Amino acid sequence: MRVYNFSAGPAILPEEVLQRAGEEMLDWRGSGMSVMEMSHRGKAYLSIARQAEADLRELLAIPPGYKVLFLQGGASLQFSMVPINLLRGKRTADYINTGAWSKKAIDEAKRFCEVNVAASSSASKFTTVPPRAEWKLNPDAAYVHYTPNETIGGVEYPFVPETGNVPLVADMSSTLLSRPIDVSKFGLIYAGAQKNIGPAGLVIVIMREDLIGEVLPGMPVMLDYKTHAENESMYNTPPTYSWYIAGLVFDWLKRLGGLTAMAKINQRKAGKLYDYIDASGFYRNPVDKPCRSWMNVPFTLPEEALDAVFLKEAEAQGLSTLQGHRSVGGMRASIYNSMPETGVDALVEFMKEFAKRNG
Repeated sequence: MRVYNFSAGPAILPEEVLQRAGEEMLDWRGSGMSVMEMSHRGKAYLSIARQAEADLRELLAIPPGYKVLFLQGGASLQFSMVPINLLRGKRTADYINTGAWSKKAIDEAKRFCEVNVAASSSASKFTTVPPRAEWKLNPDAAYVHYTPNETIGGVEYPFVPETGNVPLVADMSSTLLSRPIDVSKFGLIYAGAQKNIGPAGLVIVIMREDLIGEVLPGMPVMLDYKTHAENESMYNTPPTYSWYIAGLVFDWLKRLGGLTAMAKINQRKAGKLYDYIDASGFYRNPVDKPCRSWMNVPFTLPEEALDAVFLKEAEAQGLSTLQGHRSVGGMRASIYNSMPETGVDALVEFMKEFAKRNG
């Protein structure tokens, strides 16, 4: 029996996608082989890769002048690749600190440049987003980096920051494809796949072509976006199976009605869970309401002693992986695109019944 998997990542995938991958596991469309066995330079696999990119471009309405790269190393490698490629002769970059993943990006960037933390929500224990008016941006910065959704803290920006002529860089690992975005507002977007896109092992980079080609001296060729852009993400063997599954997810999203339809579903799912938490008097979400994540919903119980009981009983009901991140404790329900609304309904019903017995 499949459970409702609330893991923050690797995360739940659409059942329809898993079934299709299973049907094609031994023989992809008469090729006589699995996608995992295909040459990445063969005609069959190239058709998979090109269709996936075309579908992603359609879903996000990516304008001309942007490259789409399918790379390895996860979002964490992008913490290095961004400054290595985007400093472009400058010595400083602006970062906004809204939680654990912002901090990791900041720490890595410090290896390559002077980092100006232009705003931080550390004083609020990362429960809100610093108002744009309070940011102290450097007009001479190479770029501005932010994390639109902090997976651990469940904090999400309710706006896309305007940064003028300075390129805006976003770690969209836990939000890409959850709603429409205006790609033209960004110089570079990167996203690890294991939330809304596909299996772990793949990271997608969407970047303006004019930002490619001025890497820091002495860097390995694999850390140069130009290497991958000139070779259609196939300078080396890419994560072929993860790319294939991502393509199936893109197709699933298109048939669902695209990102506008997905956004309505996601907003409704998150609304149900937050509305119950707020009304319960038993559970609590610490995040400033305008900055609550659609994707990751942390919540606490009245007593920490109840946590283990809650998790055990939830697991018995088929509600899996609800434990909060070790750095913050409590619970966390990650309700990405692939989490069906019935999963959120089941969680809310369980929470009601648990509160009734333990309140």
